[in-house]
Parts: sequence; structure tokens; C-alpha cells
Amino acid sequence: MPPSAPEAEANGHRAPGPEADLRGLPFQWNLLAWAALVGTLTGLAVVAFHELLGFINNFLFGPFVEGLLVIGRSSPASPADLPSIDLPPLAPDSGTPLRALLQLGLDGIGLLAAAPPPPPEPPPISLPHTPDWLALWPVVVVPTLGGLAVGLLRHVAGSIGPGLSSLMAIADGSQGGEPRLPWLRLVAASLSLGSGASLGPEGPSVEGGGNIGLWVALKGRLSPQAQKALVGAGVAAGLAAGFKAPIAGVFFAFEGSYSAIPGRPSLRAVLVAAVASALVTQLCLGDTPILRLPAYEVRSPLELPLYLGLGLLASLMSWLLIRLLAAGRGERVQSVVRRLPPGMPTALGGAALGAMALVFPQVLGVGYDTIEALLGRDGGIPLLTLVALIGVKLVATTVSNATGFVGGGFAPSLFLGAVLGSCYGQALGSGGLNLPVAEPPAYAMVGMAAVLAGSARAPLTALLLLFELTRDIRIVLPLMAAAGLSAALVERWQGIHDPGLMGPDPLEERRRGQLAEIAVQEAFEPEAPLVLPAAMTASAALARLIDSHGHCLLVEQAGLALGLVTIGDLQRGLASEIKRQEALCLADCIRTELVWLPMGVNLDRLEDQLRPNGLRQLPVFELEGGAGDHLPHGLPAGGLSVSRLRGVASRDGMARAQARRFQAASERPSIRASATGSA
Repeated sequence: MPPSAPEAEANGHRAPGPEADLRGLPFQWNLLAWAALVGTLTGLAVVAFHELLGFINNFLFGPFVEGLLVIGRSSPASPADLPSIDLPPLAPDSGTPLRALLQLGLDGIGLLAAAPPPPPEPPPISLPHTPDWLALWPVVVVPTLGGLAVGLLRHVAGSIGPGLSSLMAIADGSQGGEPRLPWLRLVAASLSLGSGASLGPEGPSVEGGGNIGLWVALKGRLSPQAQKALVGAGVAAGLAAGFKAPIAGVFFAFEGSYSAIPGRPSLRAVLVAAVASALVTQLCLGDTPILRLPAYEVRSPLELPLYLGLGLLASLMSWLLIRLLAAGRGERVQSVVRRLPPGMPTALGGAALGAMALVFPQVLGVGYDTIEALLGRDGGIPLLTLVALIGVKLVATTVSNATGFVGGGFAPSLFLGAVLGSCYGQALGSGGLNLPVAEPPAYAMVGMAAVLAGSARAPLTALLLLFELTRDIRIVLPLMAAAGLSAALVERWQGIHDPGLMGPDPLEERRRGQLAEIAVQEAFEPEAPLVLPAAMTASAALARLIDSHGHCLLVEQAGLALGLVTIGDLQRGLASEIKRQEALCLADCIRTELVWLPMGVNLDRLEDQLRPNGLRQLPVFELEGGAGDHLPHGLPAGGLSVSRLRGVASRDGMARAQARRFQAASERPSIRASATGSA
């Protein structure tokens, strides 16, 4: 007979029951096992993706292009005794469009250090001479056919699965939809990148990992919390496998727009998935880094301010890339795309890419060859040529994204950062100011991290990714300076809710659109804001705040606002007052700069101020001309007059305003039914 509960507790044992089943150890071990499965499946999927991509790329820019050149150079009407023309052989290791095209004679800017020797001159032929660029027509044909195939595949399939921005909402139950195994997405990405789309392979890898994580969680009937954890695990596994950088993958899972992954068990699951995925990738593809970067060179610690200048330029580049991608995804462009026949938008986009590749073949494909070429030379590339390459790459990436090619934005941002950093290094060194600074490849590596940090909104991921690729501790300090500044500036310009390279979440965009329709005054607290002089003691102010049932008060001096003090600030101040044995005034309790809003804004701007600053409420002032497009932070030059204070907007007030709108919307159908007499 089992012992009773009191007897079991007296003997040091606890009787089994519901509480024993809810202890964390079984759940954590169970979740880690699921995470290991997600990481293994994601690693295998990424390996298959890379193999398929390499096969398609080698075939299209190898035998296929060579066959097109044979057809194009054969002339049925030519005399039979014309001597045969030997075609320039393609390199056997042409694994990317860039190297294959360089072998075809398109190396317009001389980026490869060891170019193949030119083929022997053929004997003269008495045929009309054609311009050289007419012989390059396969460069336009290949992306066009690849775009047509991708467009038709997407049209027939209907959907290649939810994107990364929607997976967390599906796991949380706030959005409908089902995850899909990423085979169709990876095939479409292989066709896109293999035929020359100016995108990257990491996007399909990350999104494929997220879909695998949610699919496994749903098949295992796990809780919503575990589902979100496995989505993050799949994201980390996808990036870890794509770049062979497990540490960067872990940080990316917690740094992106899906950073609501809860709890320490989720962190362990993400770690396990990233390790499993990276291990599978290394076993199948080897441990060679995806990018071979040179050793970082330090000339002087005084160069750090110059890297801050590069961070500023990188923030502008990131902002421009984000805005162009958003414009390509916008309704104006997509409405034109939807009116075209199936497959035609991507085919036209491929033709445009091919036309750009006639002059700049480096814009085709992932672009890792160009990055390695830039990092392997000590300058020597004309500065204006690099600037032109930046512009063409921006246009090529925008066209690829807007017309329906499948790929990610990490590789284009790394490409743009490398070219930008090389330009910056040349301008500082022998190509411009002749300063005693490091060679351009050093600035190119830092530029890669800075542009990626700003465009992907993930500075820690960019920092750790470059550190894992270089394995050089000396690069960390300039990376931190440039990447941190770039990410901070882009977030300031774009707002904290901008999705960056990941693209918009339809559910989030709809919610933000609803907030943008509600004026900020609807989120005011019903009580009038409490305004107290700065010289009042903290104990007296706390008593007034408790009597008014408020959470904060505004501190003023000579009719001008000084700052906001919360009830927590007063409690901390009074605790220090007891230790110091002296009275504390309200001015000494102000802990942060005043965060406020002007009248005339909507609730989306209120959320942009509350969430990143960790606030619960903030004052709203009525000013002439408002505060412009930027979010105000701190006191303006002339100060804020207390007489212009109109109320205090809060999180609770924002929730009440949304609830009122939802209630009004739900009552309209019943009102219309009553008016028409329908049941």
C-alpha cells in the first residue's frame, strides 16, 4: 500500500501528482530533443539546397551557356571550308555566375587577381564583323529563362509557405495558416540564385528552418510556447547552416522581429538546434568558411573615429537598401506586377538583370566571389567604378526582389558593405587623403558588418558573424563601433517596427495600420495629469500621487517641464533619502530625459515611443507645427511650457482606445441587421 502524502513528506519523498508532472526538467529535456531534431532536419535541408544551387548554377553558366554560344557562333550560310573557331573553355570550378562570366570575357573591372590567359586569336574570317556585346546574348537569356521558371513555379504552387515574419504569429494563434516543409521554397531559391538573381541564400535557409521548426512542433502537438521556441530554433539553425556560424545564428534568433521567444528553456533549444545544424553542415559540406576573409590589419588605434565615419555611411546605405526593397514590395509596383501574365514579371526582371550584367557581371548571383576579390587586393580598382557598382547592385537587388525571385537580403547587404568599405578605405588612403590607415580590405570587412547591422536590424548578429568568419579578435572593436552606430541610426530613422530585410508581416502591418487611424488623445488617462514643482519634497509628492491614484507626475520649474517622475522613481528616491538622512526634492528624482509627443500624432507613434523606452505613459503637448517626422526625445531648445500640456497617454489608454474601436466595429453588423429587419 503506498504511503500517504504526510508520511511520504516525512520520509523525504513527495507523492506523485499534477505538481510533479509540471516540474521543468521533463519539459526542458523534451524540448531539447525536439530542437535537436529541428536542427538536424534544417542542416540536411540547407545541405540539399546548396548542392542543388551549385548544380543549377554550374549547368546554366557551364554547358548551357557554352551550348548557346556554339549555336550563336555557328552560321549555316557560311562556306563549308571556313575554319572552325575554338570557343574559350569554361573553368571547371565555375561554381558561381561571377566566375563563369569572367571566364567568358566579362571581367569589366578586373576584380580577379589571377585572370585566365586569353585564348589564342582565331584566324581571320571574311565575315561581317559584329559588335562584341552581341556575342554575350546568353548572359541575358539565362536569367530570363530562370525568371520564367521561377514565376511559373510560384504560380502553379500558389504559395511556397509562410515567411519568417508570419511564423511566430501562427505559433501564437493570432494568425491563420500552416507551415510547410521548405522543399518548394528551396527549389525556387535554387532556380533564382542559380540563374543570377541578385539575392542571397541565407533568406531561404532561415525561413526554411523556421517552417521546419513550426511544422515539427505542430506534428508533436507541443504548446504555443514550445512552438515559438522551435521557430526560433529553426531560425538559428538556418543561419548557422547557411553561414557555418552557429554563434551568429543563436543571436539572430533573439535579435530579430521574432524576439518574443520566451524563457530560458527556449535559449537552450536555440543553442542545441544551432549546434546540430552546424555539425550536419560541416560533416556534409566541410568546415571551410563560406567567405575566406584575410587577417585584419591595425595601423593605429587612432583609426577608430574613422570607422565611426564608415558606420555613418553604412547607415545611409542600409536605409537606402531598405527603402528600395520596401518600394519594390509596395502596392504601386505589385499592382503592376499582378497585371502581367504568370511568369512574365520574373522573366522581365531576369532580362533586366542580364542587361545590367553585360557591363557589371558582378551583380549576378550571391556575389561572394566579388567580396573575396575585394578583400584580397590592396586597392587598384578605380573608385568611380566601385561607386557605379554600388548603384547597379542596388537596382539589381531591388528588381530581383520586386519581380518575384526567391532569396535573402543578407548577401546583397554584405556585398554593398564590402564595396562601400573599399571605397571609403581608398578615399582615406592612397586614393584620396593619403592618411596612414589600414588597407581598403580592412575597411571592406567592417563595412560588411555595418551595412548588415543596419539593414537587418541585428548589430550583434553582424558583429559575431564577421568575428566567426575572420576569427580575429582585433576586428571586434571597429566592428562594434561601426555596426552599433549604423543600427542605431537606421532604427532612429525607420522606427523600431520596421522589418528591415525580413519584409513586412501582414498581420503586424494590419495592426499598425489600425493604430495609425486612432488619434493619440483617445489614449489619454481620464484623470488630469499631476504637475508639481521641482522644489517639492519626494515624500509630499508621493502622498499627492497616491491620493490622485496616478502612476506618474510631471515636474515643472518656472512654468517649464523638466521631466517625468514615476511612482517607482519616488520609492527609490525615498529609500536613498533614508540612508543619506536628508530631504530629497522632486528634481533629484528625475531618472531619464523627458520622452513626449505632440498633439496630432496617432497611436502608432505612441507605441514607437513607449515600447523601446520601456515606458508606461508619457505627456502630450500641443505645439505649433508639431515636432516633425522624428520622434521627440529630451527637451527642445526653448523648453516645453506646462500650459501646453494636454494630457498623459499610456499603454492602458491605448488598449482602451483599441477596445472601443473593436467594439464599435463589432456592433455595426448588428445595427445594420436591425435596421433592415433581417435575422
